[in-house]
Amino acid sequence: MNDCILLTGFEPFGGESINSSQGVVRALRDTNVAGRNVVVKALPCEFGSCLAVLGQAIEQCRPALVLALGQAAGRADLSLERVAINVDDASLPDNAGASPVDLAVVSAGPAAYFSTLPIKAMVAALRAAGIPASVSQSAGTYVCNHLFYGLQHRLAGSGVRSGFLHLPLLPEQAAHRPGQPSMALQTMIDGVRIALAAALAAERDLRVSGGALS
Repeated sequence: MNDCILLTGFEPFGGESINSSQGVVRALRDTNVAGRNVVVKALPCEFGSCLAVLGQAIEQCRPALVLALGQAAGRADLSLERVAINVDDASLPDNAGASPVDLAVVSAGPAAYFSTLPIKAMVAALRAAGIPASVSQSAGTYVCNHLFYGLQHRLAGSGVRSGFLHLPLLPEQAAHRPGQPSMALQTMIDGVRIALAAALAAERDLRVSGGALS
């Protein structure tokens, strides 16, 4: 197994010209976190295709840890996803025009997979650094959840820790969506570096509350 970190982001979707996750992976290309090289991959925002490109990246990199990033309008912080569910239910077409409804990500796969990253330790590290962060209980049912589920399915039992982190909109995106929260790109870049370092440092996750009432 290699010592690299695989970090993925998505291309713009939904009519946008930019995607916060794409900006973060571009900034972290060929960098180093806690002595490990960060290998980045931009993924198509397409059901199916994103998993094919991800699989190729995993084979080439043979990572010690994988963190997938995505953009979620309405999020005000860095959201560490707890669980991926085995369903595609698109609220809008992906970039290839596909709109699956009530289809399994993996036929005959389990109903859900949990993140294998120490998500609560990552949230604690981010908050200690003054960066808003939380545990999220749902990655939705669009391409982000599709990728998250497929990632966890592929690496199940491998010993490679992996998971998904949702990012807010960039300020220049939120400027055209009055009332939507946003976060500066540099804050997100710094936050992802902190989250990766925390994931590498924590052998076990913190036993603190990260639950939600709804």
